[in-house]
Amino acid sequence: MDGSEVGSAAAAVVHRLAERHETLATVESLTGGSLAAAIVNIAGVSGIYRGGLVVYATELKSTLAGVPADLLSERGPVDPEVAAALAEGGRQRCGADWGLATTGVAGPEPQDGKPVGLVYVAVAGPNGGEVRQLDLGTGRDHVRAEAVVEALRLLAEQLAATTS
Repeated sequence: MDGSEVGSAAAAVVHRLAERHETLATVESLTGGSLAAAIVNIAGVSGIYRGGLVVYATELKSTLAGVPADLLSERGPVDPEVAAALAEGGRQRCGADWGLATTGVAGPEPQDGKPVGLVYVAVAGPNGGEVRQLDLGTGRDHVRAEAVVEALRLLAEQLAATTS
């Protein structure tokens, strides 16, 4: 996986959102801003990208992104329901049509009993959302980079499946 793959995936969603006159927000834990950076590298992005949150600390997932604190305490931050709540929280808090989120374990060590490479990417849109579980193996940089591409792919699939 290289930078051109990330750029192509980001360009595809930015252009599709622009065609639809829809907006996007991101909420990142695992990827620490890499998803937002990939998106804002695309020319013309200011018309569709509302903003994003990097919520690395667990409590910020609740206070900034609106994830229910009881969900975080019961399930931990690496969980499909938490991923869905991050995407929806970003969508609502940034006033966007679409929210895109990442959470997972990049390593080098497992976290809260969750293995390195376990990642959840989530999208929330006007008509609901989807969460995808990924098992990306090991290697911190690899896991984080693949999570960005997979989040963008998930959004592209959702955009293709819905009409504006």
